[in-house]
Amino acid sequence: MGYVTRIVIIGGGPGGYEAALVAAQLGAEVTVVDCDGLGGASVLTDCVPSKTLIATAEVMTTFDSSYEELGIIVADDTPPLERAARVVGVDLGKVNRRVKRLALAQSHDITASVTRAGARVMRGRGRLDGCQTAADGSRCVVVEAADGTTERLTADAVLVATGARPRELEDALPDGERILNWMQVYDLDELPEELIVVGSGVTGAEFAGAYQALGSTVTLVSSRDRVLPGEDPDAAAVLEDVFRRRGMNVMARSRAQSVKRIGDRVEVALADGRVITGTHCLMAVGAIPNTSGMGLEESGVKLTDSGHIWTDKVSRTSAPGVYAAGDVTGIFALASVAAMQGRIAMYHFLGDAVAPLNLKTVSSNVFTDPEIATVGYTQADVDNKRIVANVVKLPLLRNPRAKMQGIRDGFVKLFCRPGTGIVVGGVVVAPKASELIHPISIAVDNNLTVEQIASAFTVYPSLSGSVAEVARQLHTRKAAEADLG
Repeated sequence: MGYVTRIVIIGGGPGGYEAALVAAQLGAEVTVVDCDGLGGASVLTDCVPSKTLIATAEVMTTFDSSYEELGIIVADDTPPLERAARVVGVDLGKVNRRVKRLALAQSHDITASVTRAGARVMRGRGRLDGCQTAADGSRCVVVEAADGTTERLTADAVLVATGARPRELEDALPDGERILNWMQVYDLDELPEELIVVGSGVTGAEFAGAYQALGSTVTLVSSRDRVLPGEDPDAAAVLEDVFRRRGMNVMARSRAQSVKRIGDRVEVALADGRVITGTHCLMAVGAIPNTSGMGLEESGVKLTDSGHIWTDKVSRTSAPGVYAAGDVTGIFALASVAAMQGRIAMYHFLGDAVAPLNLKTVSSNVFTDPEIATVGYTQADVDNKRIVANVVKLPLLRNPRAKMQGIRDGFVKLFCRPGTGIVVGGVVVAPKASELIHPISIAVDNNLTVEQIASAFTVYPSLSGSVAEVARQLHTRKAAEADLG
């Protein structure tokens, strides 16, 4: 019987379980060590739950913003003088029970898939023992099981995929009832009447928009000039305008200094001396990598100043035989990137064909309403002259399908190289932008030109028709530049 490569994966999120599937399929002996359930935070407390909550919010928003324009009549008992009153509501307890049920079901499905592939799943906390165990360079992973017992596992390679947890401020510690982080909101049985969201990044914007749609009065506290400071500025401007138009109080350049609970209310003190109050406060101020107490530095694994694990483009750390994937690396906090990092790590160590991680082909989405999807080079790259590109932006207002559906906000933007017309990036702001970005992602990944995008048939009428129209405008510009040249 030949030698079998032993792989130990610490953490069962997308980076861990996708790596386990690949390694098992390639014939390795795989053990996944996880303390919460496969799927990790992405499935249990972050991506899957939040997007399930947002799915309910989307229905509410679509109904509230479009039913009158589309000619839909809702019969209810609202007195004639109060016809502007809200005609639909939400049972948050029921919504959250569905959120948790779907998250657990997804976790169980992942566990079943990993087990069927031949991997062993251990419930417990894993850490490196701080040294190599033998002359062959193998590693030892110490697992503290849920029942208190300890087991030592020998591995030819270790993948660390332990994710991240919500960052907490010393003067704004969550209590799980009135002051919450994004992992605790699913324990609420009643809709927050007045919700203050601290932090205007992706997580803060998504929850602020969702709870506003569900019926909360929302105040969004942003320390920056605008919401979503890391996203396309045109896209962020559209979203902020939508937020304000729907009644959200967006407080720009307002840094929260402390959050206190006063009975059944909360007080948020701002750095400029102002104090705002509400019934609940959601803290969305970033994440901290789960790297402490794992024997990483003692094992030769280099950490960055932020506490993340340094990796190269094939997921190797600075320690031989130790790889890392997912939020713990601080690359992109996306489940798709974590999964790719995990797969790349296994392909690399087990000697299969592998392509290094290319972040310029990663598509991402902000699940607000409208959604914001991006891929490739950005407006900031163009403005900062990191790339020379032609840019065209087309508002959805001109799209016939958008008019039919009552869609007023959003646009499609494409970036292409001036000489060749190769598509190098794009932005879509629209309902279901996460679906519309895919043809642009294919174009970026395969170096397609605007001419090729423009010449492909699209359905009429369709929102995707705007992608082709932007490509046509860029192709026309390229042709004009060639004539002038």
